[in-house]
Amino acid sequence: MPLPDRASVAVSMMVAVGSRYEPHSESGISHFVEHMVFKGGGRYPTARAVSEAIEGVGGVLNAATDREATMFWTRVPARHVGLAVSVLSDIVLRPVLDPGEVAKERLVVIEELRMYHDNPQESAQILFDEVMWPDHPIGLDVAGREETVRGFTDAQCRTHLDAHVRPDSLVVSVAGAIEPAIARELVGAELEDWASRARRDREAPAPATPASGPPLRVQRRTVEQASVLLGGRTGSYLDPERYAGDVLNVVLGEGMSSRLFLELREHRALVYDVHSFVSRLSDTGVLGIGLGCDPRHAATAMRAAVAELRLLAERPVDDTELTKAREYAKGRLLLQLEGTSALCEYAGQQQLLTGRILEPAEVVARVDAVTADDVLRSARRVLDSGLRAAVVGPFRGAARFEAALS
Repeated sequence: MPLPDRASVAVSMMVAVGSRYEPHSESGISHFVEHMVFKGGGRYPTARAVSEAIEGVGGVLNAATDREATMFWTRVPARHVGLAVSVLSDIVLRPVLDPGEVAKERLVVIEELRMYHDNPQESAQILFDEVMWPDHPIGLDVAGREETVRGFTDAQCRTHLDAHVRPDSLVVSVAGAIEPAIARELVGAELEDWASRARRDREAPAPATPASGPPLRVQRRTVEQASVLLGGRTGSYLDPERYAGDVLNVVLGEGMSSRLFLELREHRALVYDVHSFVSRLSDTGVLGIGLGCDPRHAATAMRAAVAELRLLAERPVDDTELTKAREYAKGRLLLQLEGTSALCEYAGQQQLLTGRILEPAEVVARVDAVTADDVLRSARRVLDSGLRAAVVGPFRGAARFEAALS
């Protein structure tokens, strides 16, 4: 993605693997491997060598793991793009994976897990995922569990990389002040030998399954603020109706002019934090609502949030509210794509996960095509899937939340 007026170039190596590809006994291996590659590669053999190479020119280097993708990225001044490609390809394709470093990183990742579990909002998210996708890899914490992380070895990391980092699962995305031909030449030189190796087919991840079991989990914890997450299933990122779901999400709970914010916070003062969100995978998705509030108001706030969602499934939004939501969705997209890193991620993830890059103008046109009836159907779809919830707070029982959810 050439952006000749920018001073930087962002480079991402995105791999189509994440936590949903993992067996239960190796939960968290994708995230752990993401950590381990930063310990060094063939040309940059230590963590210090890797970080100094990029930071020595003022660049930034990071990574992230999700359920279906792992992304390694860097952004550097444009004249150092060759260095960026060199470092990324070295650590992702030729990592050292020293056993001693693996042993140390196990301790680091366990501390990361404990940090998340100490945070009530993070704990609520972990519980919510378990409730939404019970007994499925999608429902497990992307970072894994302490018992699995403690057992990871350098051999497991190598096996994971060999199985999943391959030409048909890798996308390299480049955006910024660089000509496409130069980008292709730099990347091709690094990947040519690696891509020519013979590889066995890899197994596809298990498809998403219908939700089952209890729709509510309550975790008792002594805190001053309750954390509540509730929601239902919605379409995948391949679903042609996903844009209606995005507009529904804006109307419901994105921003300070959304229905949830105006009703639960501004009008009734039930919550401090209130928002909605959409999370999509290749064959499923969820529309969720997050609440942070005084424990005394938690059940009432949940009931009020459910009422707002039900209202959207019963009565079409008017033209003014629909226009505002569409403009919000379009404007946020365009603002997010101003930076080289954001555009690099936008293009790369689409190519990796869908096999096609939609130009921003095409996305804008699809958002503009969403009607009030589309939004209503999207809300009904979420409700028809069955609402599910997770609550973290100083609660002895679940009855009040069961009633609010129903």
